[in-house]
Amino acid sequence: MNTLSEAWTWLTTSAHWYGEDGIWTRLAQHLVLTVVCLLISCLVALPIALVLGHLGKGGALAVNISNIGRAVPTFAVLVLLLLTPIGRFGEGPTVVALVLFAVPPLLTNAYVGMREVDQDVVRAARGMGMTGRQMLFQVEVPLALPLIMTGVRIAAVQLVATATIAALAGGGGLGRIITAGFNLASTAQVVAGAVLVAVFALLVEGLFELAQRIAPDRARGGNTG
Repeated sequence: MNTLSEAWTWLTTSAHWYGEDGIWTRLAQHLVLTVVCLLISCLVALPIALVLGHLGKGGALAVNISNIGRAVPTFAVLVLLLLTPIGRFGEGPTVVALVLFAVPPLLTNAYVGMREVDQDVVRAARGMGMTGRQMLFQVEVPLALPLIMTGVRIAAVQLVATATIAALAGGGGLGRIITAGFNLASTAQVVAGAVLVAVFALLVEGLFELAQRIAPDRARGGNTG
């Protein structure tokens, strides 16, 4: 029996889906971790990107600094955080490492989206007497929404794939299935865990694509690929 068929047998064994260490439990943990990190990342990155994009100052520097962070492996960041006082707070190091990982695509796409807004439209809005706040939220953000949502989609998919590192810090999620497979020298379980993560990431990607298809035209835009 080859590895793939063994992995399929593992996945189709009902005992592996239920219980404290079952797939459903690990999937729920993975989903919660992903959503929490995505929300925190959006709260950190999007206000900065929108304001800098609106002002047209300092955005390039912020984007370059955030992109430099991509060169540092998330696992390395997690290990370093575990050695700091943050390591005492349960999944705190994992959340911080994943948030730092998700910020660059959010910041970059939102800033670029803001800067690509048609300046004729902005000038027209200003000529109509709109305040800076009104232009930001009623003109620029709606027009930049396609690229903003692209950044959110990219960050979400990357978080699903990378949240497996939580298992290395004793956290939950689908990564626990993979690490348990290594501990048991079970290649089938390792492959099954990897398949679950890949399928989950594809489902998240598909949900965002579906949301963009059924959203209003201005939310879809022509540059959402």
